[in-house]
Amino acid sequence: MKRVLSILFLILFPTIITMGQNSQFALPSIEAEKDLPGEGTLRRYAGYVNTWQRLRSQWATQIQKDQNAVVFLGDSITQGWTPNFRGNFAGMKLANRGIGGDTTRGMLIRLEQDVLSLNPAAVVMLMGTNDIEVQIAPEMIARNFKKIIEALKKHNPKMPIVLCRMFPSSASKKRPTETIQKVNQLYDTIVRNDKQITVVDTFALFDDGNGDALPAYFPDLLHLNGEGYAKWASALQPIFATLGFTETTEDTYELEEGFESLFNGTDLTGWGFRPTPPRNPPKNPRPNAPVFAVVKEAEDFSGKTKSSDGRYQAINGRLVVTTPAEGRRIQQLWTTKEFGQDFTLKLEFRATPNADSGVFIRKPQLQCRDYLLAGPYTELKHYKPQDWNELVVIVKGGTAHATCNGELLTDDMAVPATGPIGLEGDRGQMEYRRIRIKLE
Repeated sequence: MKRVLSILFLILFPTIITMGQNSQFALPSIEAEKDLPGEGTLRRYAGYVNTWQRLRSQWATQIQKDQNAVVFLGDSITQGWTPNFRGNFAGMKLANRGIGGDTTRGMLIRLEQDVLSLNPAAVVMLMGTNDIEVQIAPEMIARNFKKIIEALKKHNPKMPIVLCRMFPSSASKKRPTETIQKVNQLYDTIVRNDKQITVVDTFALFDDGNGDALPAYFPDLLHLNGEGYAKWASALQPIFATLGFTETTEDTYELEEGFESLFNGTDLTGWGFRPTPPRNPPKNPRPNAPVFAVVKEAEDFSGKTKSSDGRYQAINGRLVVTTPAEGRRIQQLWTTKEFGQDFTLKLEFRATPNADSGVFIRKPQLQCRDYLLAGPYTELKHYKPQDWNELVVIVKGGTAHATCNGELLTDDMAVPATGPIGLEGDRGQMEYRRIRIKLE
């Protein structure tokens, strides 16, 4: 008898649970699906169907509470943040709108009720991996994605949108890297030149070097473990700081004896643009080729919190080289002073995943990047990804010696007799702080 009751319980339990949920949040029927926006057939397995209704019914009761939150939209990887985001992003108001098994069409269908109704302060997006598993064509995925972007922008044309590139997985999970990278490229094309959208290279962040997921962070080659979520959080933290959600207090540090500050932490006094040398346009330009900024006349940004194009910004003690809307935009910000004496230059920098920047020493460039991903110093032992690292450059007699967190980068970099200090922007976001110099 007990066995019969147990079997009946297992059969009836999902129905009992569903009865306590609002049917208006149930997955649309096959018939109703035909008239809904988006492309690709919705999934129908029991776990997805039940989770869709359970979570959405719950979220409907939280709409007022979650007003103006930063909303994370996605599938099971996003759902895995849990409602409290595993203790990350302290001080931020957050709302998790990830549903395990969801596709881009599912997210498009529920976008209005689950996301836009919250009037988000920002939206963080990660999507597409389940579409690939069920063999929805990349072009269809991209069209769904484009509709989501259009709806977000229509709702609020000033709301920041943070796009996380789809994570790597594995062909063994029916998610081959070639398809993932193709979809990511389509996403990039859709958002290119849109300053409302910040792209974070979370594909490179978790790439094992062969285009698959790193098992240390993806035990099943699809879902993150705790260390993986911590790594993802570190990748987003600098972006949230730039958007004003975190790190909102001024940076305080004591200037060492003999050093003078090159950046006051509040504006770009002492920095500006210099005219760029002429460049011959390529005969056959590549579609994704970097954009080279053209400066015809010198500009001095003293007293201003951002450069004339908005790329360089002074934010709470950080000189931020923001992520370019073009994908790659190469330009430099220079000190208005030049330095002809021997000197010691010290600064700290923080890079988003795969970010590329550089520090110009009088004129030559010292690569300053997310070194372990972007190179060229991929073997550094003390570099801290997506955290603050110290760069020290000592110039004596026309030669520069540079270290990162005490590890040698170069000891034979030739530099001219005089010139300014420069900070380059290329791809990703780079932040600099505590920039100071000691003249010998």
